[in-house]
Amino acid sequence: MPRRAKAKGLYQRGGYWLDWDRRSDGTLRSPFIAIFWYDADRGRTRSTSTGEGDVAKGKAALDRHYLEHSEGAAICPTCGQRRVAGSGFLVLQSIQDYLSMKANGDKAIGHRLAHITAYIAHKGDLALICERANEEWIAGFRAWAAAQPIKSPGGKERQRSLSTIENSVLQLAAAINFSKARGDTIRPAQFKPIPTKSLNRTPQHRSDLKELARMFAFAADPRFPVKRGALHRFLIASVATLARPDAVHDINTAPARSQWNSKARILDLNYRGRRQTKKYRPTVPVPWQFALHLDANTDFYVGVASVKSAWETMAADIGLPGEGEGGMKLIRRSMAKLLRDRLPKADWKEIEMMLGHDKFDSTSDIYAPFDPDYLRAARHEIERIIDEIETLSPGAFHRKSTGEDATIIPFSGAAKSA
Repeated sequence: MPRRAKAKGLYQRGGYWLDWDRRSDGTLRSPFIAIFWYDADRGRTRSTSTGEGDVAKGKAALDRHYLEHSEGAAICPTCGQRRVAGSGFLVLQSIQDYLSMKANGDKAIGHRLAHITAYIAHKGDLALICERANEEWIAGFRAWAAAQPIKSPGGKERQRSLSTIENSVLQLAAAINFSKARGDTIRPAQFKPIPTKSLNRTPQHRSDLKELARMFAFAADPRFPVKRGALHRFLIASVATLARPDAVHDINTAPARSQWNSKARILDLNYRGRRQTKKYRPTVPVPWQFALHLDANTDFYVGVASVKSAWETMAADIGLPGEGEGGMKLIRRSMAKLLRDRLPKADWKEIEMMLGHDKFDSTSDIYAPFDPDYLRAARHEIERIIDEIETLSPGAFHRKSTGEDATIIPFSGAAKSA
C-alpha cells in the first residue's frame, strides 16, 4: 500500500512533507531542509532540497512546490483527496496560497490581507470557506475595519479611510479568484469590491519651496544626526526622484540590485527581480546633487527601517496639515506641482514619466534612459529646485548618505558640471 505522509516531519501539506534529510545513522546529509513525497509510479519516497536552512522559509518553499505541481491545485491538504465543488475551500488557505505564489515580496499585499485574517480571528471563524465570504460577510468586514483606527508608533490615532478598507476587499477577491484559476473547484469571489477611485479623496495640499526647506531644516538638524538621519535621506531621495515612499525605501546601490548606474547617472526604481505592478516604477535620471550620495552609498540608501514615525514627528513640528493631507506622498505631489509650474506644457510628459504615469514602449524603455537627453528638462529643473532648497536651508543636500555619519560632502562646481 502506498505510504502517505502522516503528520510527519516539520510541516505537511497533502502528500508532501518537510523534514531534514538524514542518513541512517541520524546525521544530516545537507544543511538545507528537504521536501519529501511518495512517488507511486516509482514505488519510493522522493525528495528535493528547499535550499533553505530556516524552517519558516522551508515551509514557504513547500507551499510553492505543492502549488506548482499538478496534485497541488485541487487536492485537500488534510485528507489528500481531490476536491469537488462546494467541498469547502478555506479562505485562510486561499490567502496562504496567494501570498506564497503572487505576493512576490510585496509587503502591501500582506498588510491588506492581514486585515482580513484579523477579522476572521475576531469572528472566531477559522473554518470560513470561500463561498461564505459573500456580500453580507464583506459588509461586516467593512464595518469592523472602519471602527479600527490607524495608530501611529507615538500613539496617535486617525480614522481608516474607505479606500484603505476596500484595498483589503480587492486583495481578498484576488486571492479567491487565484485559487479558482489554479483548479480549486470553488466559485469565484461571491462579492463585488467597490472601485477605489470612487472612494479616494485626492489630497489638496502641496508644499512650496519654503515648506520643503523647513522639512530639511528639521531632518538635517545637527543635534540629531542619528535620530533623523534616515528621514533626511528619505527627503533627499524623494525630492530627487519623485518616487513613491515604498520605492524610495527600496533604493539600494548594491551591484546585485542593478538599480544605480553611476556612469549613465540613471536609477532604476524597479530593482532586479521585482515584478512591475500597476504602480509602475520607472528608470529616472538622477540630479547631480543626489548622484554624489548614491556614489558614496553601498547598500539601502534610506535604511531598512520605516521613517513614518520620524515623518509624523516632523509633520507636527512644522505644522503640516492632517486628515491625509500631510502624508509621506506629499513630497511626490509637491514636486510634481513645482515642475508643472516651472516647465512649459510641452515638457509635462517628462513629469508624467518621472512619476511612472507614462512610459515608452517596452523596447524603447530599455534604451531611452541611456540617452543623454533622457528626461533632460525635468532633471535640470529638479536640480534648480534642489539648489533653491539648499539656499533656504543650507546643508539640506550636504550630509553624507551612508550610515548615520553627519560628515559634510563638499560639492564642487566640477562635480555639478560632470
